[in-house]
Formats: sequence, C-alpha cells, structure tokens
Amino acid sequence: MTQEQWGELKQDLLRTVGQNNFKTWIEPLEFAELSEGVATFHVPTNFIGNYVSQNFGDLIMHQLSSIGEDVQRVHFKVPANTPARPSSRPTASAPSAAPAAAAKEELPGAPLDARFTFDSFVVGKPNELANAAARRVAEGGPVTFNPLFLYGGVGLGKTHLMHAIAWELQKQRPDLNVLYLSAEQFMYRFVQALRDRKMMDFKELFRSVDVLMVDDVQFIAGKDSTQEEFFHTFNALVDQNKQIIISADRAPGEIKDLEDRIRSRLQCGLVVDLHPTDYELRLGILQSKVDQYREQYPDLQLADGVLEFLAHRISTNVRVLEGALTRLFAFASLVGREITMELTQDCLSDVLRASERKISVEEIQRRVAEHYNIRLSDMIGPKRVRTLARPRQIAMYLCKQLTSRSLPEIGRRFGGRDHTTVMHGVKRIEELRAQDGQIAEDLELLRRTLEA
Repeated sequence: MTQEQWGELKQDLLRTVGQNNFKTWIEPLEFAELSEGVATFHVPTNFIGNYVSQNFGDLIMHQLSSIGEDVQRVHFKVPANTPARPSSRPTASAPSAAPAAAAKEELPGAPLDARFTFDSFVVGKPNELANAAARRVAEGGPVTFNPLFLYGGVGLGKTHLMHAIAWELQKQRPDLNVLYLSAEQFMYRFVQALRDRKMMDFKELFRSVDVLMVDDVQFIAGKDSTQEEFFHTFNALVDQNKQIIISADRAPGEIKDLEDRIRSRLQCGLVVDLHPTDYELRLGILQSKVDQYREQYPDLQLADGVLEFLAHRISTNVRVLEGALTRLFAFASLVGREITMELTQDCLSDVLRASERKISVEEIQRRVAEHYNIRLSDMIGPKRVRTLARPRQIAMYLCKQLTSRSLPEIGRRFGGRDHTTVMHGVKRIEELRAQDGQIAEDLELLRRTLEA
C-alpha cells in the first residue's frame, strides 16, 4: 500500500468516525509498512497506539481489506527515533508553558461520538428527568446541583447523555474547559502519571477544568489510590464551584467497595435514575432509527407491525434493539426483500430467542390468572364467559408477543383451541389496546412483570 492510498483511506475514516475522533486518534497515524499480512503504523505515544488498536483497529483493517490488501492484523508502535514534540515540553529559550497545557497535550480527553447529541436522544417517561437535568447542566449557567449523578442499567442512555452534555457545552460555552473521560481512563492516566513522575501535571490538569465528566465511575471501586486522588480532585473542583457530572451502572449507595466519603460526596448532588425503557420509548427509538436509515436505504420497504413487534420482544437493552434493527436493514438490503414479519423472525432468530428465554406460555398463563384473580384451570378451560374470555385473550396476545411459539402451538396450550381462535383473540386485544386505556395499562404491567 502506498502513502497516497493511505491518504485516501484516511478520508474514508474521517467520514466514518467523525471530525473529533479523526483529529484526535486517526490523523496522528503514519503508515510505515505492510508485510506478511501485518500493517504497521507509527504513533506519537503508546497511549494513542493502545487506544486506536482497541477502538479503531478492526475498522482500519476492514478499510485496508476493502482496497484489496491482505491484512490479518494492524500493529501500532512508537518509532525509536521519534523526537520529543515541542508542544509537550517547555524549553529554556521559550516562555514556560503551564503544566496543565503540557498535561492536556499528553492526556487528551476521550473522544465524543458525533451521534450522541440531544437531538438524537429519544425522550420518554423513563428518562424524562435525566434528560431535563442533563439539558440544564448543558446550558453552562450557574452550578445548581453538584455533582449530577446519572445511573441506570446497560444500554439505557447514560453515555449518550454524557456525550450530549459535552457537545452542547462546546457549542454554548466554548470558553469552558470541558474534560470528558471514563473512570478507567482516569485510573490509567493516574497510574501513568505515577510511573512517569508527573503527578503535579496530572493534578493541575484535573483541577483546572471547568466541567469534569467521568463515565462508569463504578470501575474505580476497590482501587484505593485512584479513589484517593479522585476524592481530592472532586473536593478541589466543588470548592471552586466547578461542575462535575458522573455516571454509573447503579446508585452511589449500591456501588460495592466504594469509600464512604466518596459515596457521601456523590450523594450530595442530584442523583437521577434512568429507568428501564417502556414499550412507547422503545418504539420511539426504533422509529427515530428508521428515519435515519431511510437516507442510507431509500428503497427498502418496511411492513406494518415489525417495529411494534421488535419493541415488544427486545425490551432489556436499547443497544441490542438498535443492533437488531441495523442487522435487519442490512440483511434486507443485501437480499433485496421487503422487511416483513417472516423475514424479521428469520433474520433475528438468535436475538429473539435470547429475549424470550425466561418466558414460557405457562408463566404467562399463571401471571395473567393471578392478575385477574381467576383460576388457571378456568384460563385454559372451555368456559367462554367474558370474565374469563378477556384474560384468556390477553394471555394469548402476550404469548404471541413475548414468545416464539406458533399460533397452533399456543392454541394447544390453551385447552386444545384452534389457531384461528388464537388469531381472533390477538387481533381483538390489539384493537382494545388502542381504545381502552385500562387494557393498555394491564398489558404493560404484565409485560414488565414477566420480563423482570
């Protein structure tokens, strides 16, 4: 591969990873050689090499393969004769740079994802408060609550909101020094500063920011020295009335091996929970993603009911939900077919199996019977009075939505009923769900109970 080809590939990478990621991580790379399936790149520091390898290595390898190069792996190394960068160290003849500037040059903040903005964040009841609090902080006005602590399970939007705050602050208050990084990166840089005997630079960097954003703070739990430095940094910034924004996968009081004084400090601000997504929010997320994909796949046809089906079936993790939709659109585009319910179930069979692994027809029947205070034997029995028929239809509807059982199989589990009976029951509940608020509320409550 020639340097000209690498230059063209860098432009492709720029379009893929965005301007911010490209400038921080891709632009410093220098192509060295391609030998025996190994593409070697020179990097200014080992830190940059490690980060690029972990986060962009597969992407670079894919781009190289796309132009016909036989690449098995990519390798990043610091050339032995690399001169020290003038901007990294003050010299005797030049005016002395501030330690923070030197440290910032060596330890840049984590890159921001251009997709994660407030405009692309779908708001629903489970994340309404978190979104409002994040937007207030992103205004860059007087500090009203410190810290802002966002917590919730995997794939509920914590990192999205953190990135959105950083993007908005950069736009609204470019004068502010905003530093965003993960707790793992904070720990890595702390260890690196200890090793290189640059603790004063490290302290100056983290104490000179206007807004400090630390993602996944639970990872510092049990790391005594890192917790000690984090505590002092936290106190120094709060004393200067600087804004701190933190995220974790659980509430401060539930993080194991976190020092009591840090736990107490984290709880003194605004602690906001991102609740698990409900059906409406998941459907909104899917519709938003479909609008984005329309630009990439303008000719694809999407059958009615597919998004509703996915929003019902994949309920635990938004990332899994978005990944499923991405796979579905890519598959339909490659085979040139309309996205129907049949294609959806074939293409996403593994994801759908995983999502319903814990839910059985029997469990649905039992939960519905308990909810409506009827006997399970009446649920599957022959009686057709309304007080039994409606819960039975609701159970059939939930079986269709939450399991991969066919209509004839569901019918057999309900006292040997015909599949047309199940089909009629499912259709009736779909109609009532849109008309009757109580039915809709019961369905959502039962679904949450079954998926808990």
